[in-house]
Amino acid sequence: MIVQAIKTRIFKEGENLNSFISEYVPRLKEGSLLVVTSKIVALSEKRTASLGNAKTKEKLIRSESEWARPTKYVWLTVKDGIMMPNAGVDESNGDGKIILLPGDSFKAAEAIRKALRKRFKLKRLGVVITDSRTLPLRAGVVGVAIGYAGFQGVRDYRGRPDIFGRKLKMTRTDIADGLASAAVLCMGEGREKQPLALIEDAPVEFREKIKRSELHIALKDDMYLPLFKKI
Repeated sequence: MIVQAIKTRIFKEGENLNSFISEYVPRLKEGSLLVVTSKIVALSEKRTASLGNAKTKEKLIRSESEWARPTKYVWLTVKDGIMMPNAGVDESNGDGKIILLPGDSFKAAEAIRKALRKRFKLKRLGVVITDSRTLPLRAGVVGVAIGYAGFQGVRDYRGRPDIFGRKLKMTRTDIADGLASAAVLCMGEGREKQPLALIEDAPVEFREKIKRSELHIALKDDMYLPLFKKI
C-alpha cells in the first residue's frame, strides 16, 4: 500500500471543495483512494462558529452531541454513534473561529467520489473523510474515518477458520479507520498543510453502495460497556 500526502495552500471558508481538489489532484488511477481531512470539508460547508466564552462553547458542544459529559480536559461526547472529545469541535483554526464536523461526512464523501469518477472516468474509487482521535490510556492521536464511500469499511472474519482451523468468533478488521490512520500519519497534525492524501494498492473491496452502520457496535454488545454504564 502506498500513501502520499499532498501539500496545498490554505483552504478558505466557503471555497468550492471540488475545485480545490482538482487544483491539487490532476490525475487519479483506477483503484485509488482519496483521503480528505474533515476540516476542509466543514469549511466548504461553512460549518463554523464564533469563538465565545466557556458557556457558549458548552452549549455548542451539547447541541452537537447525542451525549456529553465534562472531564478534566475536554467534554467526552457521543456523536453519530462515535465516542469523541468535544463532539469534534475544533478550535485550532487560529482565526477566531471554531470548526465543527461536516454536516454529513458520508454524504460528502459520496459527492466527492461522484465528481472525481465523472472527471477521470473511473470505475473503482474510494473516498475517506478523516478526523483525529485519542485512544484511552494511549498518548497521541490517530486518524479515524468519520465518513467514506466506494469501498467496504469492515472485513468480517467471523465464522472463518484461523491458521489452525479454529473458527473465529469475534474478529473483524476496521478497514476504514486503518486507511484513515495511515493517511493522517503522513498528512500530519501541525503546520504541514497537507489536507489531502492519495492511497494506492490498498487491500480494499470496492463497492458502489456501503452500509453506514457497518462499523457501529450497539452499546449492549460493546466490550467497554462497564465504562459507559451511565450513557
